[in-house]
Amino acid sequence: MSIEINSKIVSLSIKKAVQEAPPLADENPLTVRIPSRPEGTLEAVSEKISYVGAEGRKKVYVLVSFMPVEGVLNGKRVVIERPVEFFFPSGQLSSEHQWITATMRSLSLAARGGYVTQALADLRKVVWDKGLVRCGTNRWGKPMFHDSEVSAVAWSIQQILYRRGFVDIDGNQVPVDELVSRYAHRLAHGHPWQPPEPEEVARQERAEQENGDGPTVVGQCPECRGDLIMMDGCPTCYAGCGWSKCG
Repeated sequence: MSIEINSKIVSLSIKKAVQEAPPLADENPLTVRIPSRPEGTLEAVSEKISYVGAEGRKKVYVLVSFMPVEGVLNGKRVVIERPVEFFFPSGQLSSEHQWITATMRSLSLAARGGYVTQALADLRKVVWDKGLVRCGTNRWGKPMFHDSEVSAVAWSIQQILYRRGFVDIDGNQVPVDELVSRYAHRLAHGHPWQPPEPEEVARQERAEQENGDGPTVVGQCPECRGDLIMMDGCPTCYAGCGWSKCG
């Protein structure tokens, strides 16, 4: 087959193949830094925290604000919900509450920096010399005892984040893939992820213990009547009051 050209060729161009856009670089939405609180309205949770210590019963109110944060996982854009601000409302400010105000500011910076889970875990380790502080109940419905007021407030904030689906019941970070799934579920169904009922959690853990997958109970705690398990060769309270036979 031959082609006859009857006109003068005045120009020539070669059509290049369309190049695909390069894949997006991964950016973990859990660690994306948020410079400051965005303007406008944010969803928030208000909670009254009540605890009992050596100085009697105390009550404080805290606000935790959340916002959607974008990121890239495996080349795809994703969205999760993160806490971005912790607020101690005015009207309850006193000299004894100054540490709470300072802590809320520090937690807000940690939240926008992407390390609030670690910050709360560190606050849970704060100890004072005024004895244990009772605040909240564990998954078995038994009282929780903490090493200080700071630890009690930090645990209470962890529970807020747990009910929001950001951490698990023990305050550990939920994997980012699961956070993406939970936020997508919320957009699809119009309501946030709901944690399982305490009875269901306890039933699952008892089943794990019976199957040998969980810690073996070796007795009852003399302080809070919670379960004792072996830790480092020593019977230790698993309910969270901190009692240990080894001191």
